[in-house]
Amino acid sequence: MLAAATVAVLGSTVTTAGAAPMVLPQEAEAAAAAPSGQPRLVPQPASLRTVPGDHFTLARSARVVVRGDGAAKDVASYLAGVLRRSTGYALPVTGRPAAGAITLALSKGVAGGEAYRLNVRRGGVELTARTAQGLFRGVQTLRQLFPAKVESVGVQSGPWVLPGVRIADAPRFSWRGAHLDVSRHFFGVNTVKRYIDLIALYKVNVLHLHLSDDQGWRITVDSWPRLTSVGGSTQVGGGPGGFYTKAAYAELVRYASSRFITVVPEIDTPGHTNAALASYAELNCDGVAPPLYTGIDVGFSSLCINKEVTYRFLDDVTREVAAQNPSRFYHVGGDEAHSTSPEDYVTFIDRMQGIVDDHDRTMMGWVDIARGNLKPGAIAQYWYPDEGSAGRTELAREATSKGAKLVMSPANRTYLDMKYDPSTPLGLSWAGFVEVADSYAWDPATLVDGVGESDVLGVEAPLWSETLLNIDHIEFMAFPRLPGIAEIGWSPASGRSFDEYRERLAAQGPRWTAMSVDFHRSPQIPWE
Repeated sequence: MLAAATVAVLGSTVTTAGAAPMVLPQEAEAAAAAPSGQPRLVPQPASLRTVPGDHFTLARSARVVVRGDGAAKDVASYLAGVLRRSTGYALPVTGRPAAGAITLALSKGVAGGEAYRLNVRRGGVELTARTAQGLFRGVQTLRQLFPAKVESVGVQSGPWVLPGVRIADAPRFSWRGAHLDVSRHFFGVNTVKRYIDLIALYKVNVLHLHLSDDQGWRITVDSWPRLTSVGGSTQVGGGPGGFYTKAAYAELVRYASSRFITVVPEIDTPGHTNAALASYAELNCDGVAPPLYTGIDVGFSSLCINKEVTYRFLDDVTREVAAQNPSRFYHVGGDEAHSTSPEDYVTFIDRMQGIVDDHDRTMMGWVDIARGNLKPGAIAQYWYPDEGSAGRTELAREATSKGAKLVMSPANRTYLDMKYDPSTPLGLSWAGFVEVADSYAWDPATLVDGVGESDVLGVEAPLWSETLLNIDHIEFMAFPRLPGIAEIGWSPASGRSFDEYRERLAAQGPRWTAMSVDFHRSPQIPWE
């Protein structure tokens, strides 16, 4: 035995006085497995610094330590749940500091909102934020530092090695949305939950649900029960359709909230209303209910603008739908109202603003609502293609001149239901073909002349469901395009390059495979 020997343990490297360092076999294995180079993260953090030669290995005895309130503890439990299913480790959640732990801490030293800091060192991982929401966004980054197999639903073999990094991150825009049309085809609670989990991975914070259209009404309104019993009874191509009971919808809102995602309901009016018109004859100007509709044409339906029953109906619907959605936003639709005269359209938007205000909500609509007398604070969603839409871009400028903020969703960039190319088996192509590069190579603050960064609330990726029947179809059309749109909303604009991004996106492929995501293997991406 060496005289006056001292032993210091850090991880599993053992050093004794007068002797060369001894590296235990598990540490040598971890060192060999440590990732090299820059981590390939999506969205790209605002600031990322690697620490060469440093890494962290998650041990079987590791804990998840949390310092904060109940919401922070929920985030810690969420992270532990993700890691347990693939590592097989117990990963108890505790408030007591521990060596080799993943620590989540609320701290006033970090900017508010969704900002976070993430430090990965040999001795442990520390994620700090001022809010639980910030911790949750940081957890999504942390997940991508683990090997891709961490996303598996079954236990995998280690080692579980993370590169040493120092990250300081915060979003560029406050609105980073994903829209899902549940009206053309109805998707049940479990399908929507799956989509919520997938979009949360990329720091999306809004789920915009398109709850009514010509083909179906999908949310319960007790005062007008035939909206669901009749209007919810079919879908595109026929079939049983469906709708959310109040309990089912509450479960969706709760689940989204647990992922720090705000659900924004859309009741599309005054057009796209055949399901409502077929349910209640009195909503039609001639008092005759049309048949239910299962096609995909648009622009043929309209509420009767000059009937007072229309506004009693809208007041009831707005009250009940708002009560089921704690978010302050209420989307009134307003697009493709081709069967409503321009004069009636302005009358309608003005009346609708008052109804939404009466129920203490912020009115949102497709950018067509700029034709009305918008009040400051409204939100207009720009959806027209950014090519060949000169007459439409004026609507964006008109909206901002009236004090509205814009959510940017140009169809030829963000519409996830557009085909990738002519051979794509799903989707439509009226806005052109939208490959991964098209969905990434644009900027919301320079898309429309006269609209700048301060006018833009954020971005959103709509997914319409005329041709989509199930979660596999949803995943195939959303991935790999949605992560790039999410990055546009989160990451700084400076230095953005598709050539660089495609390499980072390629690293997501093995993760999606581990999660059984049915993604499109675009030839533009060098998939691993």
